[in-house]
Amino acid sequence: MSDRVALVTGATSGIGRATAIGLAAAGYRVAALGRRDDALQSLVSDHPIAFAQACDVTDRADVARYFAGMQKALGRLDLVFNNAGRSAPTANFGDIDPGDWDGVIDVNLTGAFNIAHAAFRAMRDQNPQGGRIINNGSISARVPRPHAAAYAVSKHAITGLTKAISLDGRAYSIACGQIDIGNVATDMTAAMTGGVLQPDGRTMPEPTFELRHVVDAVLYMAGLPLEANVQFMTVMATNMPFIGRG
Repeated sequence: MSDRVALVTGATSGIGRATAIGLAAAGYRVAALGRRDDALQSLVSDHPIAFAQACDVTDRADVARYFAGMQKALGRLDLVFNNAGRSAPTANFGDIDPGDWDGVIDVNLTGAFNIAHAAFRAMRDQNPQGGRIINNGSISARVPRPHAAAYAVSKHAITGLTKAISLDGRAYSIACGQIDIGNVATDMTAAMTGGVLQPDGRTMPEPTFELRHVVDAVLYMAGLPLEANVQFMTVMATNMPFIGRG
């Protein structure tokens, strides 16, 4: 994998950081992208990251600068884990702060588009042509949680983005798939073990699973030849109340 370049967004914490480290350990030349330069430098100091630069995925000019620097440094792009995302305070739909809605859609949908669009163009125009984009959906891309409309809508839209890229990418050897992750143990899901709201109004704890299994899943998707693709994969805690939710 030493000649293959992988870009990971949201690489400074949680799933993104673990995946960047996992890809580097597997031999990829990894480009890490995150908003916080100090967190990126901490990642680089501890792990063999080939390129790192702070970038706001919602700012198209910033994304263009990042891609220009990455391509100059690394020469090409073979894989993107389109992972950067955010959530919002829980609220009944009628009580959502429109600013929270805008923030979630800007990062989770428009930011994902900005990265995928720049990556698609890079993969289309390079020689040899092609590459793979893996979008981080969520189980909320299929079934929403209560009081989380903005997040659910943004992730449902990622499914449409994944399908559109898959279709338009065929002519350029660009494969696109989506990984939907449920209750992986990170700081973001720490509250799950204490209890979260269920569709029937109860609050109950939910099980989680180890982050390394997500990294293994991404590595499997990434390791396929471009003539094969995992279109959608769900990785979740076995006993979480997802199947039958609602």
